[in-house]
Amino acid sequence: MRVLVTDISELVTNDPEADDLLGVCHDAAFIAEDGIVAWVGPASEAAAQPVDQVVRARGRAVIPGFVDSHSHPLFAGDRSEEFAARMAGSEYSAGGIRSTVEATRRASDQELEDNLTRLIAQAEHSGTTTLEIKSGYGLTVDDELRQLDIAVRYSPETTLMAAHVVPPEYAEDPDGYVDLIIDRLIPAAAERGVRWIDVFCERGAFTEEQTDRLLTAGAQAGLLPRLHANQLTAGGALKLAAAHGAASADHATFASDEDLAALAAAGTVATLLPSIEFSTRQPYPDARRYFAAGVTVAIASDCNPGSGFSSSLPFCIAIAVRDMHFTVEQALWAATAGGAAALRRTDIGRLTPGARADFAVLDAPGYRYLAYRPGVQQIAQVYRAGSLIAANPSPYMSPAAPEENA
Repeated sequence: MRVLVTDISELVTNDPEADDLLGVCHDAAFIAEDGIVAWVGPASEAAAQPVDQVVRARGRAVIPGFVDSHSHPLFAGDRSEEFAARMAGSEYSAGGIRSTVEATRRASDQELEDNLTRLIAQAEHSGTTTLEIKSGYGLTVDDELRQLDIAVRYSPETTLMAAHVVPPEYAEDPDGYVDLIIDRLIPAAAERGVRWIDVFCERGAFTEEQTDRLLTAGAQAGLLPRLHANQLTAGGALKLAAAHGAASADHATFASDEDLAALAAAGTVATLLPSIEFSTRQPYPDARRYFAAGVTVAIASDCNPGSGFSSSLPFCIAIAVRDMHFTVEQALWAATAGGAAALRRTDIGRLTPGARADFAVLDAPGYRYLAYRPGVQQIAQVYRAGSLIAANPSPYMSPAAPEENA
């Protein structure tokens, strides 16, 4: 099946060979063949291309699908009361995770899966076409594994995060819990095809020594490392991520110049999470420092029930531009190609020949509207591998771009 997408006012390709960061093409078109981008060029040349189907953007912008490389959508329960207390002046700490653990343990597999699919659908309607999914709200062998069994059905980017916090059963023996993860959960996760291991290296969670043990054991079992690092305090977690060659160090809110130099040298992506600072009132990191240090930067949602319950990457882009000193171009790149880099993927996050045809049609003539009109739905349609997966019909939107037989 060859699908032509044409009548595009502004096409963001993220072509690394382009002269500009986003590889923007005007009056553009592209062809997806069996879900893979096969051709990109001027719309005027598209008529000569043999195709089976046509999607007309009707003078609107098209961008790569968002790559959300950090999310926690597998959980049960509600923490809106905690959020309200935080907005009233209470300080955020990692301890709130335990209330979600209690609810998740009580929930059935079906309840967990139903909540996951609802959150995935919301993310897709916001333009996300690739979503990383973490465990981490079970913290027993059985509860972690049933989360992973659900997650691997919905995403190849599944992460063992049993090292989220120390569960109450091991409050007096945190190293014993680390042993449990190493001896039982890491091998079982690897057998299930889980790709990543992640650790919350922070006060109230896991020490640098414990984190080092966990990442080392994960790597020996074939689980690739990523890390929750320096979210609440400065410390050695960012340097530890670099030392392990982690694909990404996430949060990275408190980063010294030496930390940034280490990430740049290791090729470890700094994944910044704008909605978390928004929801916790932590200080926003200044992205200009990360770019100046030569660090590759991603933006992700960190959708979770406690510190930031949003799956909207357009929302994150708007915050990144307004409060974290990203340019619009840097923010969009970070939420697409940057997320792909954080997952060590080259087949997503761009619209160039050979990439998977994941894209969103905006209800706007240009990509800048994602930050220019915050809080307004700017995603009209979303496609994964050339097939429509989400649409947002609205009387306030332009008519949906129809598919036509060629």
